[in-house]
Amino acid sequence: MKIIRYIDLTGTTGFGKIGDNGDVNKIEGDIFNNYKITEEIVEVKKVLAPLMPSSILCIGLNYRRHAAESNMKVPEFPVLFLKAVSSVQNPGDPIYIPCKLVSEEVDYECELAVIIGKECKNVSRDDALNYVFGYTCANDVSARDWQIRYNSGQWCRGKTFDSFCPLGPHIVTSDEIKNPNDLQIKTILNGEILQNWNTRDMIFDVAALIEFLSGSTTLLPGTVILTGTPHGVGKASKPPRWLQQGDSVIIDIEKIGQLINPVELEVI
Repeated sequence: MKIIRYIDLTGTTGFGKIGDNGDVNKIEGDIFNNYKITEEIVEVKKVLAPLMPSSILCIGLNYRRHAAESNMKVPEFPVLFLKAVSSVQNPGDPIYIPCKLVSEEVDYECELAVIIGKECKNVSRDDALNYVFGYTCANDVSARDWQIRYNSGQWCRGKTFDSFCPLGPHIVTSDEIKNPNDLQIKTILNGEILQNWNTRDMIFDVAALIEFLSGSTTLLPGTVILTGTPHGVGKASKPPRWLQQGDSVIIDIEKIGQLINPVELEVI
């Protein structure tokens, strides 16, 4: 099942199920608890990010070839950092290049986003996927100058500017993706494919990440896990390739779809 979050013609925000013919049936209730798919067809004015996460947990250096292009060793444990919930951006809305805290090195990162559907803690690897509600596309937009040079080694400042976490275009429920570690994943910038790989190259697969992140830690429904990016990021290009005003970025993941965002300068 594909689920979108939307604004309808009355200005009301809701969730809906996308039918095979493109119609959207209104969903009543809590998608992580008790919900009902109604017969009511919604007239969608705008598609929103498919959820507002309870938290955004991000994994760095989780693809072998990306670690190699970054000249960093394969980590012993998953590398965890956070994005602010305020960094979430809708499909079709701009990624803003920061102009108050100026960045000249804004990068793209295609990522598979995992959405936790049930509260969990100390989950075993074998049981981990049972707590997944679904999957969506994410772009872990990163200001490399603030991530690496200007912020004493902590990544969060360069990762959590407004609009730096586009999500969407919809959630594909976990019953439709039996193996999240066998999906083609791409970044397409202005029509050019810059990242093109498969989630099987993850160092820590989705189940292992949930096991690790839930260790001595409660994961709430609506937790979004960004699972890392493959090789081909702009920073590793020669010369580096940074996002520019007027660009169009597509994150394309097999069995999910395409997340598309333009790039604009922040207005201050």
